[in-house]
This record gives sequence, structure tokens and C-alpha cells, in this order.
Amino acid sequence: MPVKVFITIDTEEDTWSQDKATGNCCDNISQIPQIQELFDRYGAIPTYLVSYPVAADAHSVIILRDIVERYRCEIGTHCHPWNTPPFEENISNHSMIYRLPYKMMKEKIEALHEAIIRSFKVAPVCFRAGRWGFGSEVSKVIHNLGYQVDTSVTPYFDWTEYDGPDLTEAPNFMYRFDPENVLEEKRGGCLLEVPATTGFLQKHFKICNSIRKKIRRGILHRYHLLGVLDRLRVLNLRILSPESCSGKDMIKLSRKFILSGQHYLNMSFHSNSLLPGRNPFVHNEQDLKNLLHNIEVFLQFAKEEGMSFSPLSGAAELTKE
Repeated sequence: MPVKVFITIDTEEDTWSQDKATGNCCDNISQIPQIQELFDRYGAIPTYLVSYPVAADAHSVIILRDIVERYRCEIGTHCHPWNTPPFEENISNHSMIYRLPYKMMKEKIEALHEAIIRSFKVAPVCFRAGRWGFGSEVSKVIHNLGYQVDTSVTPYFDWTEYDGPDLTEAPNFMYRFDPENVLEEKRGGCLLEVPATTGFLQKHFKICNSIRKKIRRGILHRYHLLGVLDRLRVLNLRILSPESCSGKDMIKLSRKFILSGQHYLNMSFHSNSLLPGRNPFVHNEQDLKNLLHNIEVFLQFAKEEGMSFSPLSGAAELTKE
């Protein structure tokens, strides 16, 4: 079975650390045609996971609709609760949507879903929670709205220090699940999880994960041992993203992931990385050149290895094979 490559882009407002309800600029969306040209050269079909400010911004909608209408991408949903109406909660305590009361969470996801349909004339079927804040209640809401695929899980990562979920023991493969337990594979489950491709540059992911967890929970964590081991290339946890991985490391992680028995790769990044100075990953023009280079190195690798590119919704068909 050939390896499928998904490209999932958090297509969002410019502001990174400012959790503003309104007044969010989306200037970075003007840079998407540049990256789309790169995808087109390799026959890649990205999934743009859109936040509310983007879906509500007329200029952004024009740019993305042009790509959608040429069948060169698909539109999915990326919910940032702090800038998705209705605004009823305390804005300082709601960055993780799965922690909101069910009614409030439901209304926000529905509002974004409806905004995407109005703006793009398509009903999205792919979802990613902002800041990886996914859980059972979110799963129930998106299932009732007709979503088929979620991509909010990052195996081996622990987001609890940000009030998020601990995903260190999450499955690192594509799996079907029911809303009652989003981290447990269930044959015939109503939703499909396509986790972000995460893993180690070393062999034996489970052993590496176990070592990393012990260090994080022990006294050695105070001495930044994980950082030391990362710099020494002894224990390197990576996510398949041009923001945090060089092209070389993206290829190395991909090979390790495939050797572990997986038949897909899910590369992810943020749209505001295309505009220097709008997030922690890309500060200047040189950083942007490096990002674009990393992406092209990965695309070239995928093409040379005979992999096939697919929008994220195509994962649902893959599980039927």
C-alpha cells in the first residue's frame, strides 16, 4: 500500500499570543497563493483548517475560494474558542475548547461551521481543535455536525502545562473511535482520527517515550536533561512540521514513522508562519526561506518515494481499503 501524504494547515489570524475576541487581522492569508504554487508543482492538495476570523474576512475568503474552486485544496475547521462567537465566557480562561461548558462549546463550533459554509459554499468534514484541545465533548459536537475526520491528536506530547490534554499515550496511528473515548481505537467507530505525525528520530518509539516520560516526572527534569539529550541527538521528539524540523529531520522522522508500520504522513504548520514576525517560528525573511525550503525538501522526498498526496478527507476512504 503506497504511503498517503496529508498536509494540514492551521489557517488562522495573524495574532499568536493575543487571545482577542475581535479585531484579529488576517494579513498572512495573502501569502497563501505563494505556498499553494509550491504545492501545485508537486501535485499536493492541502487541507486548510480555517478559524473564524479567516472565515469572516472577505479578502481571505476570496483568496481561499479561488483555490477551492480550482480543486487544489479542501477547507476544514480549526476552532479557536477565544475568537469564535458567541462570546459569553471569561476570555482569560478559555484557550482550550474542550474545557468549556458543553452548550458554549457547541454554539462556538456550530457558529464556525456555519460561517465556513456561508463563505466557501462547502460543508467541512475535517476538524482540528485549537491548541490541540480535543476531548469527548468536542467529538460529540463535530460528529453531530457531520464531520468524518479529526486531526487534533499529537501522540507523545503532553499539553497539561498549557491546560491541555496529556497525549503521551495516544495511539500514533490512524484509527477509528467513538466520542466516549477519543484516545481508544474502536473498530467501526463513527469518527476517524488522523494524528499529526509525531515520533522520535531514534528507533523504538515506545521505549523513547517511556524514557522521556520518566525524565519529565523525575528530579532530572529540573536540570533540563531533555534539552541536553535533544541537542546531543540522543532523544529527539519531533512533529512533522517545517516550523520545528529541518527538511533533513522531516525525512528522517518520516522514514522512522513508515518503518514503524504506518501508511500515512501528516505534515502540519500554521498559515501565519508565511508572514514573518507573526508567530514564534518565523521571525524574519531568512526564517521564511528556511520554512519554504523545508517544505519543498519534504515534498520532493514524498514524490521520489512514490507517495501519493491526498486531502485529509481522503483518509476516510483509505480506511475502507
